[in-house]
Amino acid sequence: MFAIRFRPAGREDFSAIVGLIDSAEELFRVYPSGRFPLTVDQLEHLFAVRRELTVVEVENKVVGFANYYNVEEGVRGFIGNVVVASSLRGRGVGRRLLQHMVRVGFDRLKLPELCISVFTSNTPAFLLYTDMGFSPYRLESRRDPGGEHAALIHMKLRANQPSDGENKRR
Repeated sequence: MFAIRFRPAGREDFSAIVGLIDSAEELFRVYPSGRFPLTVDQLEHLFAVRRELTVVEVENKVVGFANYYNVEEGVRGFIGNVVVASSLRGRGVGRRLLQHMVRVGFDRLKLPELCISVFTSNTPAFLLYTDMGFSPYRLESRRDPGGEHAALIHMKLRANQPSDGENKRR
């Protein structure tokens, strides 16, 4: 395995974060209200309204990004904009990023419940979130960039339930 480092995202990371999104479909999965191509201006907006913006580095190169939004102190927060460089998908980077964001939510933000959303077309992410203990609680209808129907699954994880596949390994 390779060494991974998590750190707060800064404006100096904008070009690298923008580079993680290579299609309108990818942007829709990561940031449904964004407009392709992802721009520095859109990231400026995210930085103004989101919390715990985090990048993942491998060999000093930004290869992933995630953050929190709609944080309700003492209630819940949503993990959002989760993206990993396409060259590293399926190699554990997304899992480690999500594990980090779960720790941030429960340990630093002291949230009793974490939420994450995933489109049904993103099977690898849905399976990862499920393996980590997130469970569906609501389905929402959306329109993708081509105007087609898309289903968004909202999932949650409570602080007192097993996460990171612990429930499957026991």
